[in-house]
Amino acid sequence: MSDLYDGRATVGLVKTLVRMMAAGVAALALTGCGMQIPADPEGTLDRVEGGVLRVGVTEREPWVDLDSQGEPAGTEAELVTRFAERLDAEIEWTTGSEAALVQALEGDQLDLVIGGFQHDTPWVQHVGVTRTYTEVETAGGAKEQHVMLVPMGENAFLVELETFLHEEVGR
Repeated sequence: MSDLYDGRATVGLVKTLVRMMAAGVAALALTGCGMQIPADPEGTLDRVEGGVLRVGVTEREPWVDLDSQGEPAGTEAELVTRFAERLDAEIEWTTGSEAALVQALEGDQLDLVIGGFQHDTPWVQHVGVTRTYTEVETAGGAKEQHVMLVPMGENAFLVELETFLHEEVGR
């Protein structure tokens, strides 16, 4: 009985080693192909770093407010400004309605849209959204979970933004 058990243990160990080696070979192959995970099919993060961050804003105080010169201010505008600094990017602001900005985001004319959006936004069918980066309680006791809108599928950009938001806001 002891010999049979030792044989099974050896076979199990060999199978485990083979699986580990196969995983290692696959990882090396993907690295050798220049594949980056997460990826941006449209190259958003690469284009924005050291370049221009195109941000759509729709007014909703205190998240986004337009000052007397029409420049964005408010909580989210300040966060985006610091995010652009982190990426060494200039910001090109575009104001508009939610519908117009989402259409521009879908059409690769914007990289990010802000405006006090909540996690249950109906736009989730059309664009990507960050994880909830902050939660606030309204006067009525309801909880609002806030997100930002990004191009669908631009996952490297999304991860960079979510990492920044986590570091800045801590959620």
